[in-house]
Amino acid sequence: MKVAEKTAKTLDEAVEACLSELGVRRDQVSIEVLEEPGRRGLLGIFGSKSAKVKVSYDDDPSSLACGFLKKLISAMNVDAEFEVFRSEDHILINITGSDLGILIGRRGDTLEAIQFLTNLAVTKKLINRIRIIIDVEGYRKRREETLIKLAKRLADKVKKTGSRIILEPMSPHERRIIHTALQNEWKVSTFSEGEEPHRRVVISLKRSNKDVS
Repeated sequence: MKVAEKTAKTLDEAVEACLSELGVRRDQVSIEVLEEPGRRGLLGIFGSKSAKVKVSYDDDPSSLACGFLKKLISAMNVDAEFEVFRSEDHILINITGSDLGILIGRRGDTLEAIQFLTNLAVTKKLINRIRIIIDVEGYRKRREETLIKLAKRLADKVKKTGSRIILEPMSPHERRIIHTALQNEWKVSTFSEGEEPHRRVVISLKRSNKDVS
């Protein structure tokens, strides 16, 4: 947390001085008015008192993300706690509690929306952007394991039948899991087709050189 306090003739001037010192934008900070201008001074002289403000800038992305999530989840009437895990390129926040299915939604749709909104809210407050991943009770890991097993099973089916298989619509993240799981399969290939949010992964046999004209 970075804080600056400034005094000036007007509130705007005091705020701008704080923003200049912190090197941030107005929409990235919290502003507290400590003294209003225009009140009577010591000798009863009107308008002799200057404005004084305190401007706070929270540059911790995990703190910003958790703060946003608390308000969002509270509005959904859900009680939860947060586990924060940091790495060099992202922050993982795992939401824990009971009856959290509403935060996941159908095939993770609600969870993806919560993650998108959290990243959007935090990015507006930060100078340097960092990716934030939101999970609920380890759902993403379990879903990833399920998708990998599904990809392997369907790939074997494509090899046996020779017919391509079109999966159900998935989020970009889940499509990447399928592509990555089969990227080393020399007999099958994967690609995506369709438009969001109905874009699907297709698993098909690779064409041999003699089939290419």
